[in-house]
Amino acid sequence: MTKKIKVLCIAALAAVAVAYHDNGHGHGHAFSSQHISRHDGPAEVVHVQGHDGKGHGHDGGHGHGFIDYYAHPKYEFDYKVEDPHTGDKKHQHEYRDGDVVKGVYSLHEPDGSVRVVEYHGDKHSGFHADVKHSTHHIVPKHEHH
Repeated sequence: MTKKIKVLCIAALAAVAVAYHDNGHGHGHAFSSQHISRHDGPAEVVHVQGHDGKGHGHDGGHGHGFIDYYAHPKYEFDYKVEDPHTGDKKHQHEYRDGDVVKGVYSLHEPDGSVRVVEYHGDKHSGFHADVKHSTHHIVPKHEHH
């Protein structure tokens, strides 16, 4: 599953959570948002050799290879979920231009800590992620009866 489809699935689940809370089943207001910008270039014709490198592909073995299409991948997306009732709070931002992908996501853990992952990848250096954890002091709520 592509990242874009995963993001749309997460956004759809967040929308269901918002609808659930807005119908009187939860407390507080949940919030979700998403933004996707595609900047792909026009598709270009690419001649592809067959599996054996000699052009013996989808042309019946005549040595001509086949034609495919390639568009320079370029996009940016952002999504955010904040639900005070469940404590679900996360954010992701990712940018891709060709073979270079850069992004960051944050997730509030059940123990109150926040995990932040900054990542990048390209075809020369591979994928790298820097994971950081920060701890927030949680002050328990006292109920007055």
